[in-house]
Amino acid sequence: MLTARRLQRTIARETEVRGVGFIGGSDVALRFRPAGADTGVVFVRTDLPGRPSVRAHIDNVVPSQRRTTIRNGEATVEMVEHVMAALAGLRIDNCEVEIDAFETPGCDGSSLAFTEALRAAGSVELDRPRETLVIERPVTVREGSAVLTAHPGAGAAYVLSYQLDYGRGNPIGTQSHFLELSPESFVAELADCRTFLLEAEAKALRQAGIGTRATEADLLIFGPDGVIGNTLRHPDECVRHKILDMVGDLALLGKDIVGHVVAHRSGHQLNATLVRELVAVDAAGRAEGASGETRLPLVDSVLSLEPGVRITAVKNVGRNDPYFATAPGRSQAAVPAVLLVEALAQAAGLMLAGPVGPARGVTAVDGVRLLRAVHPGDQVRLEVTCHGHTADGVRADGVALIDGRVAAEASFTFDTADAERPAA
Repeated sequence: MLTARRLQRTIARETEVRGVGFIGGSDVALRFRPAGADTGVVFVRTDLPGRPSVRAHIDNVVPSQRRTTIRNGEATVEMVEHVMAALAGLRIDNCEVEIDAFETPGCDGSSLAFTEALRAAGSVELDRPRETLVIERPVTVREGSAVLTAHPGAGAAYVLSYQLDYGRGNPIGTQSHFLELSPESFVAELADCRTFLLEAEAKALRQAGIGTRATEADLLIFGPDGVIGNTLRHPDECVRHKILDMVGDLALLGKDIVGHVVAHRSGHQLNATLVRELVAVDAAGRAEGASGETRLPLVDSVLSLEPGVRITAVKNVGRNDPYFATAPGRSQAAVPAVLLVEALAQAAGLMLAGPVGPARGVTAVDGVRLLRAVHPGDQVRLEVTCHGHTADGVRADGVALIDGRVAAEASFTFDTADAERPAA
């Protein structure tokens, strides 16, 4: 559903960022310029004849490894995600971005330089409303062991969660982070979080002629003992950078998002796939099955049930479960965090079936906390309690436990067809 929530914005004056491109190693100048309402973000290649432009929209995204690339005819712009994140994080909806190379400046591998330049330029409101896409049902996309789901959210917030899992014995390890996006939270928690990669990955890229001018001081390179030649700005900087990338990639929708996006191991290509699914859902009017959601049976057995009150159920995690099918080292793989949330939602649905009328589904997910990885061979205990009717529907709280320790928590609001509602 599309709604108008705020006025569109652009920057108050021009501003510039210069740096070295991570891919080609060339010196790059990027200039932000104000743009009118409904322009969106448009990149202009000033180094090419005729100054061709590329609109930063999902329709122009082309496949690339480890980055987001947009193309229109002969004009291509590589690695747009950090620029897009700065614009989206600061709620700059319309901007012309002039660039004199095929890629954006790498700077320090974060959005910090772009964010500082845009904040210094200031912003102004325009006389047109900004469209918003409200997530009304779960939309899930998968690629191998990576999973990305857009859930209905609570209120009008845009919330992002990410579970990063490099496996045991890895210097990056497992990290998770939760963020309600606003200009303030973007600046404080995401803008300075840098690109990261393993030492072996960095060597392979350099051998391929990529990143030849980038040094250990320009981004985060992890060796066996941790970061090489640099220091972390946040203990969980890696997972924060993954959320930064999500902000930039999801901005290619061209609309604000209201909902809660939960990610496990997703990257640029899966982020783009989710955006395309969201476009398709909206275009199809969210008809049954249009969301592209794939629902897996995530409740194996019910231990106890008081219909409409509480449920205790079990999910046994097996090495042959479909979300491990392409995961390297299955014994080390972790259940995607989004599926723990989905398992709790399915258990809640079983609890509510019947007593509260035919379920229409989850209308809001909030209070998500991802606290512990769950691996093949583990048994997940799902405990969900109903808190009765509210003005919005039926409220339930769930917790997923393993060996008595909390792995995930979430709260759900269910709409129902025939449920009694409190008087207004």
